[in-house]
Amino acid sequence: MDHIVTLDSRQEAALQTIADQFIAQHKGDAVKALKEMIVLNGHLQERLGAVEGRRRARD
Repeated sequence: MDHIVTLDSRQEAALQTIADQFIAQHKGDAVKALKEMIVLNGHLQERLGAVEGRRRARD
């Protein structure tokens, strides 16, 4: 893990709402929702890596 994020109570409440909605989309199956989130995070990490690679190539 690169860094730890600290949330205030408002941000925590908003994140909880989004998490609840995401789990509800998976019919209450938290494990299935977590697996999808891991896959989505992997795709985003790949895209960020590609962008960072292009930036380094220009510099």
